[in-house]
Amino acid sequence: MRYILYILGIFVVMIAVIVSYLSFFLPNVGPAPDITIELTEERVQRGEYLANYVMLCTDCHAVRDFNQFAGPLKPGTLGAGGELFDRENVGIPGSMVAPNLTPAALADWTDGEIFRAITSGVSKDGSALFPIMPYPNYSQLDKEDIYAVIAYLRTLEPVEFERPPSEYDFPVNLLINTMPMKPNMQTKPPKSDVINYGRYLVTAAACNDCHTRIERGEFVGEPFAGGNTFVMQGGGVVTSANITPHQTGIGNWTKEQFVTRFKMYADTSYVPHEVKPGQFQTIMPWIMYGGMDEEDLGAIYEYLRTLEPVDNLVEIFTPAR
Repeated sequence: MRYILYILGIFVVMIAVIVSYLSFFLPNVGPAPDITIELTEERVQRGEYLANYVMLCTDCHAVRDFNQFAGPLKPGTLGAGGELFDRENVGIPGSMVAPNLTPAALADWTDGEIFRAITSGVSKDGSALFPIMPYPNYSQLDKEDIYAVIAYLRTLEPVEFERPPSEYDFPVNLLINTMPMKPNMQTKPPKSDVINYGRYLVTAAACNDCHTRIERGEFVGEPFAGGNTFVMQGGGVVTSANITPHQTGIGNWTKEQFVTRFKMYADTSYVPHEVKPGQFQTIMPWIMYGGMDEEDLGAIYEYLRTLEPVDNLVEIFTPAR
């Protein structure tokens, strides 16, 4: 009995040490860099393009109206946060409301603290961000592009919004502290290097995050072959499409068809139609991605054509039963 108690005591101490380490010593990505970003017109314009049409910072950090097709942003919420990500709609082990990115919330953040949050997943107070925020992707971008996004966020109209605290299930509430990482910034390829430039844009847009099946926070499907599921608030389940160059994906698409599929939603005559419960809906933010330059969309297409074709026929929408 004495030996059993010794073993139990050692086990309890080990658990306490592990919990303490995860709670108080992680994340450890270093201090926020000491930087001051000049708000030049060119930088702000680049940041506006990235944040609204490529990285879609202002899509997640807003509230989408899924009573309309593709969930356009509700007026007055751009960058202000409020979108809910939880067990029901995206299957994360907890509940998270996207925070406010307007100057109403970020006024007391330094540029370095915002940079660290975007590229390393660590908030101003040193807490870890759940990687539904795709900082693993953003950590691979060009430093100047991150600077541009920060510059643009500084120019947003301040919107007051108080969000409830994020909550995560055990043990994810501890393991989340192991997820942040030091950035591995890359140089943006020139547009003339079409394939690598397309790869860069796909990384920035985090296409893989939606178009690869995920279970318990881990990628388990073939990259870009679709299969990730999202429960829609009006009923039904959306499954992400296969975007590899197989016939069950985009293998039969021409570049013109690919680009047109996006740009049709940027046409000034396009008005999202009302979607009633049970009708076909999508989580794909077509309207925002539609604002991407045709040349950039073409580069994405060219990169996707280099992927390994995967035979995976996906039923995009399943109505609620």
